[in-house]
Amino acid sequence: MSKSIFYIFLLSVFAFGIPLVGQAQVRIEVQVKAALPAPDKPLYLAADFNNWNPGNPEYALTQHPDGTYSIVLDHVPDRFAYKFTQGTWTLVEGSAAGEPFTNRIYSRSADSTSTIQVTIEGWENGYTFVVRQLPEKTPHDANLYITGNFNNWNPGDRNFKLEKKVDGTYQVKVYTELDRIEYKFTRGNWESVEARESGKALPNRVFFPNATTNDNTIQVDIAGWEDMMGTLHFFSLYDLLLLFSVFQGILLIVAIPSIHSYNREANRWLMITLGLSSLMILLYLMSNYQVFVNVSPKLILLPDFILFVYAPLFYFYLLKLLFNVKRLPSRWYLHFIPFLIQFFVYLPYLLRSDKVFLLNLMNQEADILLLFITFGFLGLLWNGYYWLLFRRTLNTYRADFQTNLSYDQNLQYLNTVGILQFVCLCLWGFMYVLLAAHWLFDVDLTSLIESSVDVIWLAFSIIPYFVGYFAIHQPETFKAAPRPLSIFDDVLDTSVGQSMLKEVKADTDPIEEKENLAPHIEKLEKHMDANKPYVNPKLSLAELAGQVDMPSHLLSRIINEHFEKNFFDFINSYRIEEFKRLINDPRNHNLTFLSLAYEVGFNSKTAFNRSFKKITNQTPREYFESVTNG
Repeated sequence: MSKSIFYIFLLSVFAFGIPLVGQAQVRIEVQVKAALPAPDKPLYLAADFNNWNPGNPEYALTQHPDGTYSIVLDHVPDRFAYKFTQGTWTLVEGSAAGEPFTNRIYSRSADSTSTIQVTIEGWENGYTFVVRQLPEKTPHDANLYITGNFNNWNPGDRNFKLEKKVDGTYQVKVYTELDRIEYKFTRGNWESVEARESGKALPNRVFFPNATTNDNTIQVDIAGWEDMMGTLHFFSLYDLLLLFSVFQGILLIVAIPSIHSYNREANRWLMITLGLSSLMILLYLMSNYQVFVNVSPKLILLPDFILFVYAPLFYFYLLKLLFNVKRLPSRWYLHFIPFLIQFFVYLPYLLRSDKVFLLNLMNQEADILLLFITFGFLGLLWNGYYWLLFRRTLNTYRADFQTNLSYDQNLQYLNTVGILQFVCLCLWGFMYVLLAAHWLFDVDLTSLIESSVDVIWLAFSIIPYFVGYFAIHQPETFKAAPRPLSIFDDVLDTSVGQSMLKEVKADTDPIEEKENLAPHIEKLEKHMDANKPYVNPKLSLAELAGQVDMPSHLLSRIINEHFEKNFFDFINSYRIEEFKRLINDPRNHNLTFLSLAYEVGFNSKTAFNRSFKKITNQTPREYFESVTNG
């Protein structure tokens, strides 16, 4: 009897014990309907029996080839609460609308099976992107995708495919914990990425989740596609202007060598400057189109190399054009030290693989942004110094010019170039003001900053045209004596004649020299009154010194100290007096002011008006009316 009871007990354990053991093990199968906020991170189970740890590796789910997930739990309580996360509570499942989701509950008494099948409908921090309008030429069967820093910029990620709604809009929900969402829309690859209406590359769209209220819907319009640029919009007016500047630079490089001028050495440096400028403008233009950036992402780095090269080249052009320099300053290489530093800093980025660099670029990695911002600011300071050096160079030349010549040269184009360069510098500085405001006040000024960069390049593209055009129409330029101007130049460039002249002046007794000047002054005045050498529009100091038979430096001293004028104003004062005499002569009343100005030795209307106003404090018209009314 006791043995029978024992067998009955074993049968009871077999009948009821085995099922109890099976119920102690629970398998959860998960289907993820909403795309994972972090595709590279695993899925975790957080429950009350593991202290709601959102990233415990012991409770990581296994991913299967069909895209589902599962986890097997041993020795769990009969009842427990749980949720799914991606390692943190900022990446936790939510409702399909992206709202907080109540805890899931498992109860052994309520569930008749040990396998639970659940579906993740959404995640907290969900944002709905709505495309309201597409370009007219968009194929009717096109598949649209959103890509951004939330999916490693995968342009054809099926988890981020937009769904067409009954109202005609395309929508997709994105779940992410990022504080800054950068994104674009594609039709499945980077060749068909969205663009401006003209087809030009569009900067990353930016959305700041923390700046929103309860509305997590972002509505956008797509203006164009890069692979569907219309015929009329293939190039925008801006791009055409840049392209015209490139072609103009090439034509000038071809034309300048054929010019018969005394500025051949200067023109060689001008051609180098034009060639570099045209190349960099073309590279910048290409970098604005995603189709070129996709082929060679590092193309975007190359235009930066003009930051530290253009200014020294243009400075060497000015030295050769305006001064009688036979060679460059002995320490000319110091002008290019910043360029070499920039090259070696950029080199690691140039050596990166195209795929990695493109991803860094799309994500706007901090090191790349810092690279552009730092060298851009240093380039601003560098070019600002050279702009001041250009002005100093021109002023030094003008001083020498007016000391030796009596006519006006057509170098106004260099003033125009200086103005354009100054405009570029002002826009450049304004861009950094916008950048500072963008960071300090957390204001999205990306579009305005980008536009300011475009305007800078547009202004810069005009400079080669002015320089080259006037170089062709200015065959000969007066050469002033060489002298050190830059901090990288040295006194070896000062001519021996200048040094000897300074020594002679230092050894001369001023009182004795003043007494000896009297005969020379009288001789000069008689020659000016009797022979009127000033009517020669090309009269120079050396030529006048030969006529009065005295050294050039002595004649210059007489004019500067006795008449208290430079040679330019000295000669023009005689021309003005002769003009007054002619205008008061009734026989000349049928002639124009300009014809009389040419007759007395002026070579241009501008030179005449400027000199007349400077010497008489009146315009020619005002003087004529005062004489007539008097």
